[in-house]
Amino acid sequence: MGADARRDRLIKLLEPVAAAEGLDLEDVTITPAGKRRLLRIIVDGDDGVSLDKVADVSQRVSQALDDSDVMGGSPYVLEVTSPGVDRPLTEPRHWRRAKGRLVKADLHDGTSLEGRVLAVGESGVEISLGDASRPLAWDELVKGRVQVEFRRLDEDVLDDEEDAGDDDGDEG
Repeated sequence: MGADARRDRLIKLLEPVAAAEGLDLEDVTITPAGKRRLLRIIVDGDDGVSLDKVADVSQRVSQALDDSDVMGGSPYVLEVTSPGVDRPLTEPRHWRRAKGRLVKADLHDGTSLEGRVLAVGESGVEISLGDASRPLAWDELVKGRVQVEFRRLDEDVLDDEEDAGDDDGDEG
């Protein structure tokens, strides 16, 4: 069986498993890893994915794979994970899950813009561009990417943390 046919069979087998846990199956990859193969299953949900949920999905995926012949007889390692922050935003559900986040959006006209996702609807997304906002239809978007934000701590917070760390056991 070819790699594409195996991937298609895996997706068909595992989408209902993820859905039963309230998650979306985002991707399935199979890569060689020495004498074994690495089967990576990426799942996501509107409320994120907890470690407990990953463990539950992993058990259900493992059982579904054991009950099928889709992986053949060769050994493999199963990894169930959630998408990283660098995952491209390509589907409406990806944009919905990025609501409130700073994103860089690549547009079909070759331009890009950076702003905060304000709203996501049937027809597209609305992105804050400083004092203004801009609606973008789905057909205008190529993809987006969440931007990592580093926030500077308020000096009062830093001072409070330093004071809390000064406890040397003396009373007074």
